[in-house]
Amino acid sequence: MSRLIGVCPQCGQQSSLDKTQNCWRPFCSERCRLLDLGAWFDESHRIADKSSTEEIDGTDWPTDPDQSTRH
Repeated sequence: MSRLIGVCPQCGQQSSLDKTQNCWRPFCSERCRLLDLGAWFDESHRIADKSSTEEIDGTDWPTDPDQSTRH
């Protein structure tokens, strides 16, 4: 069985992605997991909204859901 190794998104160290070997995956430790969670809580990490970003891939996205087309 091959061992899955990834990179911890918090500190950059190698981290096991196997759930039986690393219960904090994709992080390498509980400390890194909690640091990342804290960054979301204090809004250091956030998902940008349309008003704070420029055009994405050249498409002008409607801001009113009624103007969007449904497929």
